Amino acid sequence: MAREHPPAGLSRVGWGDAAFRAILTAFAAVIPLLFVALVARLAVSAWPTIRAFGYRFLTTSTWDPVANVYGAAPMIFGTLLSSLLALVLAVPLAVGVAIYLTEFAPTWVRGPVGTLVELLAAIPSVVYGLWGVFVLIPLLRAYLVPPLQAVLGWTPFFSGTFYGNSMLAAGIILAVMILPYISSVSREVLAAVPSSQREAALALGATRWEAVWSAVLPYARTGVFGAIVLGLGRALGETMAVVMVVGNRHDLSASLVEPGTTMAAVIANEFNEAAGLQRAALFEVGLVLFGVTVAVNAFARLLVWRVARDSAIGSRAI
Repeated sequence: MAREHPPAGLSRVGWGDAAFRAILTAFAAVIPLLFVALVARLAVSAWPTIRAFGYRFLTTSTWDPVANVYGAAPMIFGTLLSSLLALVLAVPLAVGVAIYLTEFAPTWVRGPVGTLVELLAAIPSVVYGLWGVFVLIPLLRAYLVPPLQAVLGWTPFFSGTFYGNSMLAAGIILAVMILPYISSVSREVLAAVPSSQREAALALGATRWEAVWSAVLPYARTGVFGAIVLGLGRALGETMAVVMVVGNRHDLSASLVEPGTTMAAVIANEFNEAAGLQRAALFEVGLVLFGVTVAVNAFARLLVWRVARDSAIGSRAI
């Protein structure tokens, strides 16, 4: 029997599909290659300080470019402190806004308010920094910090002299900046909760708030936690706004009213003038910051993926 050949048009379609798949595969492979290249570049550039200081780089506080002695403990501590303070301030407001827009707000309110919250993410960080310098710091100096120090000045968190630029100002700026991220993802996660959860709680006699507290939030807790961790990842890497209000002082202090510094702020302030071992130290700071941020964001995406997989509408929760 004679062998039949596919029509010429179908053959061309097959070659086109194969070429299109190969191109897309190459594009997809670029992303992990960029990731590996970035890590390799940071590690190679940071190797002089990794070899010179080892783990002491992460645990000591001296940062002296003249003596070529470097320790990143104050900036690591400052990064974590400012980010955790931002979470403490932003999470109640962001989750509260998400609950209101998803469960209680009238239809005509949800769209405009939700859009306004999301627009906060589009404001450049330098604008937040200017707002912090000219609006937030004077307000803190005149109205907020004096009563706080009068009541809580005996604690290590509010001891010291407040001049304006401080960890407290940086934490508040970061809280405003991460609020739209936490709120938007929390809204999507809450919207992914099946209506049967709410209806079952209401049928048992619960009020609207009791239904949200006892049925909706427990169902969505993994996704909401993922949104919070995503906000944390955003706060860890913020640079310009923090540089303008944190004070940029290399000091390991738990006081929120005194100046401090963060890893991103140190890199932004010193990299242009750095050379030799100082440049390598800044690369190692960047490597540490990169590792922390990637780990936090990967953990958050895993949590959000888990709640999306378990929900009836799948990827809407992402």
